[in-house]
Amino acid sequence: MDTCYIETPLGIAKIVGDKDGITHVSILDNSENTSDSIPESLLECVTQLKAYFNNQLKSFDLKLNPEGTDFQKKVWKQLSKIPYGKTISYLDLAKQLGDAKTIRAAASANGKNPLWIIVPCHRVIGTDGSLTGYAGGLHRKQWLLNHESEYKQQSLF
Repeated sequence: MDTCYIETPLGIAKIVGDKDGITHVSILDNSENTSDSIPESLLECVTQLKAYFNNQLKSFDLKLNPEGTDFQKKVWKQLSKIPYGKTISYLDLAKQLGDAKTIRAAASANGKNPLWIIVPCHRVIGTDGSLTGYAGGLHRKQWLLNHESEYKQQSLF
């Protein structure tokens, strides 16, 4: 697997993948050095992430190859349908999956999303509108929601 580290406004992102697709994108809390060179298999992912942070991209078009259970992959696919700048609740997510009773399982799968930002798990919030759990930290979730909201408003003019 190829790996690289890039600077983002939220810290250093680790990107892992190969010719079969991107398997993992995460934000690190430590101060890893950024990569001097980007492997060819990760170049498009790096380009699209930079475009996202520069308000030039609202949806990703990448070959993805995350590891997970069939249910987790179903949840991640559903997360990818949440429009840029919009949020849904965990209950809405479970209902979209076909059964409101799967809310806990859906929330667990959401929390195990291996493709930070690309699969927008940050767009899922509590039923009451509160920010709830986020592997990257609630401050990053808030930043991402603000980033998308601000860009969406700017692009209306």
